[in-house]
Amino acid sequence: MNSSESTSTKSPSVILVGVDFGLPHFDGELEELGLLALTAGYTVADRVSCKRRAPDPALFVGSGKVEEIKLLAQSTGASEILFDQALSPAQQRNLEQYLGLPVNDRTLLILEIFAQRARSHEGKLQVELARLQYLSTRLVRRWSHLERQSGGIGMRGGPGEKQIELDRRLISDAIKRTKERLGKVKKQRATQRRQRERRDAFNISLVGYTNAGKSSLFNGLVKARAYAADQLFATLDTTTRQLYLGEAGRSVSLSDTVGFIRNLPHGLVDAFAATLQEAVDADLLLHVVDASNPAYPEQIASVMEVLKDIGADQIPQILVFNKLDAMDPAAVPAFLADLMELDGQSVPRIYVSARSGLGLPELRGMLAQRVVSQIDEVDDMHPADQGSLNGIENTQL
Repeated sequence: MNSSESTSTKSPSVILVGVDFGLPHFDGELEELGLLALTAGYTVADRVSCKRRAPDPALFVGSGKVEEIKLLAQSTGASEILFDQALSPAQQRNLEQYLGLPVNDRTLLILEIFAQRARSHEGKLQVELARLQYLSTRLVRRWSHLERQSGGIGMRGGPGEKQIELDRRLISDAIKRTKERLGKVKKQRATQRRQRERRDAFNISLVGYTNAGKSSLFNGLVKARAYAADQLFATLDTTTRQLYLGEAGRSVSLSDTVGFIRNLPHGLVDAFAATLQEAVDADLLLHVVDASNPAYPEQIASVMEVLKDIGADQIPQILVFNKLDAMDPAAVPAFLADLMELDGQSVPRIYVSARSGLGLPELRGMLAQRVVSQIDEVDDMHPADQGSLNGIENTQL
């Protein structure tokens, strides 16, 4: 018993597997998958990567590579295999049968992290919905009890109903209940947004790739104590605070949102629609970028893809290149504020260090200018237009 207890306290060791299909931005070293695994509490035993023209329909990788993974797992004592790409239910089942070990993919790994990090009632509901939607496609996986049930008094399921059919119906019912509960939360958020609109609030949302330093920047701007750590998905639940801008003579609403990531599962985008709604309803997006990461262009592209998915790609942005203090000195720009081409448009960019505070006063100045310019635009409207606008607001409220 003591040996089993000591074993259970150890982090499960995993082998990471990535397949290069010739697509751009392939992570040959599996660095991001390794960070995700560490964030989820795994120990990385080894890494395997290979090239293929297309996925094998049955095993995703060839049988020779699967045999290599099996021998590697035996030699390292790995207890699980993690693939960097999404696996089909059939591929997952076949690999588990061949390897004799649990096999999971990037999607489930992200779901595990989200489940560990969700703190608010809304966040937990969103994770549960994404998990149920994922499981609904995986019922072919580990089910060996596919015998038909016998009907009768006190038996669940009709005569001859397969166990897998019952499980699918139960998950379908759970998805429906979770969506209903999440719908109520969305209504509460909508009420809160209407209250902010009634106060004529200017809404700013922080968006960006996970671990770009959004929460650290949020804390630096509003002097808050939101949780921030050097890890992926440190923040899942949206936090909103008031930020006073002295040059504008007023406060604005600043929200810190969940971090984005490459190949973010669409189920998670849908499930976190209520949280990401803060970005959709924002007047301005602060797109936070890790300036010290050589892969920042790919990360910017991933964030823009998610913004398009949620309908927030047309909202004005300011690119905030964070972690200036961690940049290679040779790469530090001569000017901390300039313009950068983004999707065919020139977007303001500013370099800052949320940790040291360098550049934050200048960023506040840029935000104040945006707020003042919007106020001036409203004041310059024709009185008739202003009246009609007020009329619309009154009818909405």
